[in-house]
Amino acid sequence: MSKPKAERGLADNQAEAIARNIRVSPRKLNLVAGSIRNLPASRALADLTFSKRRIAKQVKKALESAIANAENNHQLDVDKLYVKLAEVGRGIVMRRFHARGRGRSATVEKWFSHLKIVVEEREQAEKPVRDARPGFGKSAKSAGEAA
Repeated sequence: MSKPKAERGLADNQAEAIARNIRVSPRKLNLVAGSIRNLPASRALADLTFSKRRIAKQVKKALESAIANAENNHQLDVDKLYVKLAEVGRGIVMRRFHARGRGRSATVEKWFSHLKIVVEEREQAEKPVRDARPGFGKSAKSAGEAA
């Protein structure tokens, strides 16, 4: 007499990984998450490996977990995976105080975030919706003609 099994919220060609309570503000995490959206999984891993941002290491770990879930739990082809969704949510906020002059205090807020990454198996012929780096890949000639 157990409760019924919950239905799967994702399509059959998708897998997800969720990282909770990451110690970074959601605004900073969203910058890194935005750089990997709609990219092939291999390209997203490469971008995160060489990113200068501190949080990129934890985002890469979550992406590797989503890829492993796709391969082991849902039997998806790793070479055809794309990052469909990289969603950032607000976590808890720890409030501390900082002593100021004249006996006053100031509040220091330490933000936490949640990260949800969904990978999807697509055919290789499909192009990603956009490149993560705006304006990248355009030649100087075509950029001059547009101006």
